[in-house]
Amino acid sequence: MTSNKYAATLLIVVVAVWVWSGIEPHDSRLTWILETFPFMIALPVLLLTYKRFPLTRLAYMLIAIHAMILMLGGHFSYAKVPLGFWMEDWFGWSRNNYDKIGHLMQGFGPAIYVREIIARTSPLKPGKWLSFISIAVPLAFSALYEIIEWLASLSDPTDTEAFLGTQGYIWDTQSDMFLCLIGSILALILLTRLHNRYLSRIGVE
Repeated sequence: MTSNKYAATLLIVVVAVWVWSGIEPHDSRLTWILETFPFMIALPVLLLTYKRFPLTRLAYMLIAIHAMILMLGGHFSYAKVPLGFWMEDWFGWSRNNYDKIGHLMQGFGPAIYVREIIARTSPLKPGKWLSFISIAVPLAFSALYEIIEWLASLSDPTDTEAFLGTQGYIWDTQSDMFLCLIGSILALILLTRLHNRYLSRIGVE
């Protein structure tokens, strides 16, 4: 499959899931918009930059997976995703932890996107400093996202409860950021060699 066909296939699948997620979402339309808003911002950016700055297949695949995790959470709301209830039964948890998958992916995917963009646009080459920045940037965005959630809760506590999805867990914010950190580290441990091979194909050593 050519790079264009690969990207087009991912685009069709992700947009189809996004459309599905917006059909009669379980909570309010506002909750759905808030949950899927990152995708609404990312999609036009990716489309506009595809020809002059195409990402590697690995990066696009991680973006697609990340987006679909967001959309599933947007459709059901994170506290009500069926997968989270199944995990709750399997592991004996006291809450639906699907949101924690989302926050783990908030580090796992962006660590690779950040690594790729910096490796391709700066003098910094694969090594310790690139790894550090690839962890620090997703963690910073995770903290920013928690601030946005806090501001949203101040503006309308009732209508944003589903968006926050704390489910009464007092350490929700801290655990969200911690999982982002763990996701970033895991991505670099598991995918650095594979990512380097993809980067070498486009002349990044």
